[in-house]
Amino acid sequence: MKSARVENTVCARIPTDYGQFSLRYYENNIDGKEHLALVKGEVTGRDDVPVRLHSECLTGDVFGSKRCDCGEQLEEALRLLGEAECGVLLYLRQEGRGIGLFKKLQAYNLQDQGLDTVDANLQLGHQADERDYRIAALILKDLEVRSVRLITNNPRKIEALEQYGIRVTDRIPIEVGHTRENWRYLKAKAEKMAHLLSLGKR
Repeated sequence: MKSARVENTVCARIPTDYGQFSLRYYENNIDGKEHLALVKGEVTGRDDVPVRLHSECLTGDVFGSKRCDCGEQLEEALRLLGEAECGVLLYLRQEGRGIGLFKKLQAYNLQDQGLDTVDANLQLGHQADERDYRIAALILKDLEVRSVRLITNNPRKIEALEQYGIRVTDRIPIEVGHTRENWRYLKAKAEKMAHLLSLGKR
């Protein structure tokens, strides 16, 4: 059985509103998808590097959907990394918490019929969250990051990285508020998936 591996096959300079980054394109022999590392500054051999694991969300990241807070979280993470001396945003191709875009849109329809984001996934025969962070850990090891301060509200991401040998020294919260459209979504994540969110009244 082949050992899991990732390979950075191309890197390009990316100037953004949040500063200069390098975008590294990773291939792997685990899921066959192309994952990305957006890197600010020099992270090799550094401790306490701010890191965001951001799972792809076409509807939120690209189209500005208000059903979730993904697009706002992506923007806030870039702002935080832009203010830091160095940092990494991993853009992981795990649409719909790992179930894919087609099933995610089906889950949206079930949510419009009254199910929450967790129960909709279960109704479709999937787990609430099917993401795997092994590739993220392998990319961080390839970047030679010694330890990370993880930008997240999700304790499972911390547990997963540590399981795969990445030392997490701190958690940086990333709450971006809620709207009428995404309040039930965030409430379900807090109550059923242990996300660390301080939700007020709708």
